[in-house]
Amino acid sequence: MKKLGLISAAALMASGVAAWADEISLVCSAEQDWCDQMVGLFEAENPDTEVLMVRKSTGETLAQVRAEAGNPKIDVWWGGTGDPHLIAAEEGLTQASGVDTSELLGWAQNMAEISNGRAVGIYAGALGIAYNADILTEKGIAPPECWADLEDPRFEGEIQVANPNSSGTAYTELATFVQLFGEDEAMVKLAAVGNNVNSYTKSGSAPSKAAARGETGVSIGFMHDMVNLASQGFPLKVVAPCEGTGYEVGAVSIIEGARNLEGAKKWVEFALRADIQSQAKDVKQFQVPSNSNAEVAPESPDLASIKLIDYDFATYGSSDTRSRLLARWDAEVGDPNPEQ
Repeated sequence: MKKLGLISAAALMASGVAAWADEISLVCSAEQDWCDQMVGLFEAENPDTEVLMVRKSTGETLAQVRAEAGNPKIDVWWGGTGDPHLIAAEEGLTQASGVDTSELLGWAQNMAEISNGRAVGIYAGALGIAYNADILTEKGIAPPECWADLEDPRFEGEIQVANPNSSGTAYTELATFVQLFGEDEAMVKLAAVGNNVNSYTKSGSAPSKAAARGETGVSIGFMHDMVNLASQGFPLKVVAPCEGTGYEVGAVSIIEGARNLEGAKKWVEFALRADIQSQAKDVKQFQVPSNSNAEVAPESPDLASIKLIDYDFATYGSSDTRSRLLARWDAEVGDPNPEQ
């Protein structure tokens, strides 16, 4: 019986019923549809490889990578705002991929230079405000044009935004306010906006989805997510704040001590290819791709026409800066009902 069992196992192996020849453990911090698309495209090109993917926000992923330092369960981290990727690089939690970045746009190459090759830019997107035109019209509320407008009592209970402790989008908002107004004034302004916030979400894209569905009047998030929702027919209007705004450079990183280093490198090379980045628009992802030869969707916000601040990724992507700002936000702004 024992011999028969061995023969049966061998037969199953030969028939292809056995486990995949290779596995890559991936955390994706982009939208679920894009995560699924990327996994499908990669596995189609690499039929002997299974990508074990889970979607998590950047703050959650950074916490996991820190907790698993020395014994990581993740090989590669793809997507999400670059600040947490830079923090992971600074703390030695990620490693250089060694990929060729010569085809990438300057802001993507800058990400690689700042992190000594440990984080590479894959897309860019500007921070903005969205509002549900039907809700504001029905309530007779004048739409916002600037960040300062969100402090006005007319928006009491109408604003939704993510919590910067879990969301890279919201941390970008926090860092943007600090760079626009100075740290002390930023906290005052964020607290004033907070007086009008009905909910702090865990995910950065959730507020605009809520605004699109009519569950809140106004959201703060990335413009490409808002454009995506507007393209689906929701009554969502997108605003580039008059004072200027920050932006994200989404990144990809290989975890230090990755169990499948070669597979992780293969993923990074795949994710930086022009033909792969050009397909993001097929799942209505309208970020600006980092490969200079990639096709930019016509719906993508024109970064050149938006008043962007000179976002200091080196400073606001440092662990010390992030920890200090989050501590101040918790103490001076805070979330009265944090999601668990």
